[in-house]
Amino acid sequence: MTSLKIVLAAIRKRGFRVSAQHILDALLGALLSHSRMVLKKCASFPLCASRASRNWFPRKQRQAFPALPVLLCLFAALAGCRGVSLNPDPSADIAPPQLFMFSPLPAHGPAVGITAVRVDLGRRLYYDTHLSVNNSISCNDCHQLAKYGVDPGKAVSEGHNKMPGGRNSPTVYNAGLQFAQFWDGRAATLAAQASGPMMNPVEMGMPGPGAVLAYIHSNPAYLKAFRQAYPDVKDPVVMENVTDAIATFEEGLLTPSRWDEYLEGNTSALSDHEKEGLRVFLRSGCAACHAGTAMGGNSYAQLGAYRNWPDQKSDPGRYDVTRLPRDRMYFKVPVLRNVAETGPYFHNGQVKTLDEAVRLMGQYQTGEKLSSDEVSSIVSFLHALTGNIPEQYIQPPSAEPPSKAATIHHRQQLQANRQTQSTSTEGE
Repeated sequence: MTSLKIVLAAIRKRGFRVSAQHILDALLGALLSHSRMVLKKCASFPLCASRASRNWFPRKQRQAFPALPVLLCLFAALAGCRGVSLNPDPSADIAPPQLFMFSPLPAHGPAVGITAVRVDLGRRLYYDTHLSVNNSISCNDCHQLAKYGVDPGKAVSEGHNKMPGGRNSPTVYNAGLQFAQFWDGRAATLAAQASGPMMNPVEMGMPGPGAVLAYIHSNPAYLKAFRQAYPDVKDPVVMENVTDAIATFEEGLLTPSRWDEYLEGNTSALSDHEKEGLRVFLRSGCAACHAGTAMGGNSYAQLGAYRNWPDQKSDPGRYDVTRLPRDRMYFKVPVLRNVAETGPYFHNGQVKTLDEAVRLMGQYQTGEKLSSDEVSSIVSFLHALTGNIPEQYIQPPSAEPPSKAATIHHRQQLQANRQTQSTSTEGE
């Protein structure tokens, strides 16, 4: 069982709650339900096999996981002749323990102590329009907390000067569960992400960190709040603490849903139609990318893994960050929590409906030509991922009129921004 233990440890490291029995039951069930197909595919895997016979496993994934079919068969052998847990009967429930690739949101109580102080500071910074060069927009303008953390209905958001951004604004809810931030993953943490929009000339337009810190230093209320939130440093007003406070607030933006109840054992939390959608979701291969607690955000994926995405030129994805040819058209997999409320869809926001997004994903990512009924079922399941907005947590702080010093500062920084030459057009 050594090999199984290694795989189990790797899965648990990614944050999935799973036991060895769950892995064996699920894999054995999948293998037996589709035994003829699996055996055929395993037999056709050698390098001498024709291209047509290997289309079931995209080329780049074969390169990354060349022994996957062998491992599947190995798991089946390790499982012995134990009963199949994944009942192929469409009317049967999929027991939550068998959904080992998913996990419910972690328990999250009210912040206490110094964390609560930093949450309050981060909330204030999140809503503060003075962090934009002309006092016009805040983080909340592009990621509206009362609207599931997006700029609803807009393909891309507009910045301080009404210029459109480069990519669709992803939701900030549950973003702390992701392994990287931005569509291209260029920020490793929420804190690293927080400063990007402030200094982006198209978004909030601040000339640099100095402009942000100068504003905070001009505001006595902020100076007091930073000293309380970071009491162990001589000068707490540094960019690292600005972004840390925002990130601390954002880590609390979690939206528990009926899906979490289902994963925790309440099989009545989903309707029959939603359960059927879950089966189609699994059968179609969606969980290969959209897994984990956030239902995504755990990896990069090639847009057009099964067949080439129609637009290969306007946005090459992660290639813009790494300049490695292998990263062309790779994007961070978006989270699916609240996806029914966060359209329009994809990195460019060009797909308006969730039905169309699901259909395109089947066609280009998994090679599945989904029927209208299958699309409807998956969309029904995705609606079960819509969670509750934490209304009290996101309440904006009371507005305070800017001080005279802050007003003068903004005028000076606006002039400096006009004189600053920048070609940056990075978006979300």
